[in-house]
Amino acid sequence: MFLLYTIAALISVQAGPTTTPAIQSVLPAAELSVTNAVVLGVVEGVTEFLPISSTGHLIIATHFLGLESDRPLVDNKGQALWYRAPSPKHPAGIPLTVKLAADTYNVVIQFGAIAAVALLYWTQLISILRGLIGREPSGLRLFQHLIIAFVPAAALGFLLHDWIDAHLFSIPAVIAAQVAGAGLMFYAEAWRRRHRSAQNSSAPIELTSRQAAGIGALQCLALWPGTSRSMTTIVGGYFCGLEPRRAAEFSFLLGFVTLSAATVYKSYKSGAAMLQVFGWSHVALGAVVAAITAAVSVRFLVNWLTRHGLSAFAWYRLGVAALLTVLLAGGFLQ
Repeated sequence: MFLLYTIAALISVQAGPTTTPAIQSVLPAAELSVTNAVVLGVVEGVTEFLPISSTGHLIIATHFLGLESDRPLVDNKGQALWYRAPSPKHPAGIPLTVKLAADTYNVVIQFGAIAAVALLYWTQLISILRGLIGREPSGLRLFQHLIIAFVPAAALGFLLHDWIDAHLFSIPAVIAAQVAGAGLMFYAEAWRRRHRSAQNSSAPIELTSRQAAGIGALQCLALWPGTSRSMTTIVGGYFCGLEPRRAAEFSFLLGFVTLSAATVYKSYKSGAAMLQVFGWSHVALGAVVAAITAAVSVRFLVNWLTRHGLSAFAWYRLGVAALLTVLLAGGFLQ
């Protein structure tokens, strides 16, 4: 996983006008403490697969850790460091900042969560590989359904990436998404309970391509920070008739595909800039912590959903939204 990241970062260094030789400096331009790296790793690992939004919690954590500075950074000679150097497309250039690096860091340490899913669900991934070489039809069907579910959010995210970064990475946006997501979860849980007797009396439901596309369409909602990719895909599984365990497992595997693509893309686009600001060692530390905590969270979620469903997480989201609203109104957040 880290080999992929390193390759992506190196490509980004040589990506033409988006970077400058200053980005290639080996000395960090700003300090990310071990504590900060561990905190962000824990937040990422715990929240990535729980239906409470990892992005929303990372935005909050980044705020309280003081990693939101938009002050342009300079090297040890006082020269400006550029994310995008001045060019005809960007006449003023885009300076390198701690906020830009922190936003990228929060995406790149998802490699840890990806690794956790790979370790926990390696049999399904092997089944997919066997399907791709024509030895296991069920693995090929799973692969096809994952790709169908992946495409809608991938396409929309690619088109709206810069707009989302500019307009939706804020505390008010997270509050709105937490409340809306809680409402959707309450509705989905009530819907599942109404249909539970019919599901229990029939054979296990197999996804169709149309249902996989429906889950993919719901995953598009997770492009709004604070919504939760895990939540939207589990809810989508509910509406397709999957029992909670299977809905969660499909969500995890879809997350493996989606997070891999998003992390490689973000590494390619901003990875070298992040390394310039924070250095590589804290990236590795955050990803390792995320891997450990994500593995624990995945096991916890499967067991919890089987026994209790989604309602507790919906109430948690409302509690987070209420707390953030109070802090925002009191001037503690901006």
